[in-house]
Amino acid sequence: MSLLGNGPLVSKAAGGGRGGFGHALRAEWTKLRSAGGTGWLVLLVVALTVAVGSGTAKAVKCPDAGCGQDAVRLALTGVTAGQAVIAVLAVLAVSGEYGTGMIRTTLMAVPNRITVLTAKATVLTVVVLACGTIAVLLSLLAGRHILPGNGFTEAHGYAPLSLADGPTLRAAAGSVLYLGLVALIGLGVATAVREAATAIGITLGLLYLFPVVAQVVHDPEWQRHLQQIAPMTAGLAVQATVNLPGLPIGPWAGLGVLAAWAAAALLVGGLLLQRRDA
Repeated sequence: MSLLGNGPLVSKAAGGGRGGFGHALRAEWTKLRSAGGTGWLVLLVVALTVAVGSGTAKAVKCPDAGCGQDAVRLALTGVTAGQAVIAVLAVLAVSGEYGTGMIRTTLMAVPNRITVLTAKATVLTVVVLACGTIAVLLSLLAGRHILPGNGFTEAHGYAPLSLADGPTLRAAAGSVLYLGLVALIGLGVATAVREAATAIGITLGLLYLFPVVAQVVHDPEWQRHLQQIAPMTAGLAVQATVNLPGLPIGPWAGLGVLAAWAAAALLVGGLLLQRRDA
């Protein structure tokens, strides 16, 4: 049930300041935090991200100097798993209202549909950035304790993981932004297609299908181009801290590609939200 249907909230939005962004923002925050399963999904993002990152850090060995591994990226491997839960959370933030028909109540309270979408995107992004920050910091902390036991020591050319190190800080901050952008892709797709299962399938397909296709392409040049435009491959380049010249795309440029995908998803979702009946 949409909490916009609770009298005072609707009357404030529908009366003085009808459709205001502040009212929409408070309403979307109330809906998201009160929705069944939101808290569990947020906890799952953190748990899954840290667990997969820790498992990877424990599994990979560096027996001697120059083993060629990226310790920071190993610790942050769990982001590739946590993003799936983020996508589900983002989709449910929209599709739940369409499934119950309560989107009509939302649009009655805030007639400007772009205001509604902007409020949803703002609240969702803040929540995802918060849980993403916790997940990334815990992953790096786990990696700092696990990796030295597997040979990632100063003797082998690896300093302990620390945010005081510029590349590590960039990888950590970029990973948090990556999760936020994945959430916006899911939100845009869900707004466009409305149905939860379809939206989740499309979002996960965009993230995970491109790397698979790139692997089956035999032409190195085409493979590189696919990696440069793939949302996940390009976006996660921001985690790299070694061998940057060998990457298909630079760290911040790759995150820019993901941002372009998020902007496109929101643009399509916003246009369809304005053109169609609720």
